[in-house]
Amino acid sequence: MALRNLRIEGDEILNKISRPITEMKDRYQELIDDMLETMYENEGVGLAAVQVGVLRRIVVIDIGEGPVVLINPEIVESDGEQTGSEGCLSIPGKAGIVTRPNHVKVKALDRDMKEFEFEAEGFFARACCHEIDHLDGHLYTEIAEGDLIDVSAEADDEEFEDFE
Repeated sequence: MALRNLRIEGDEILNKISRPITEMKDRYQELIDDMLETMYENEGVGLAAVQVGVLRRIVVIDIGEGPVVLINPEIVESDGEQTGSEGCLSIPGKAGIVTRPNHVKVKALDRDMKEFEFEAEGFFARACCHEIDHLDGHLYTEIAEGDLIDVSAEADDEEFEDFE
């Protein structure tokens, strides 16, 4: 495993649409491991492959309940609403208020390319939406309500959740 360099807002790759994975290859398994290591090292809870410069539809998320790997994820249902603070490893030191669905149903493939579905609520639903947006070339700043705020390492973790 190795740390990957994070792409930061302004890098054009972050605005590109990621391509689906059609077959699992060793390099994608290595990428997933590297993404997890990079996410944990940077104290994030989610990371999309595009954020490390790879235009493939891979997402990793860990909201504190263990890592979830999503290949070619898509939201197939959503309902409810939640508004809260979001941050992003690709936009360091900033956070914004974003409204997202409170409940989502996601269809994806796992590391073995087996299809599965799951439902997520609250913070996990927010993280899924945030990361899947990355795969379509979107950053949370496009839907943030009002101006972004500066956050520091000393900020209250409950007030400012970093998604990636």
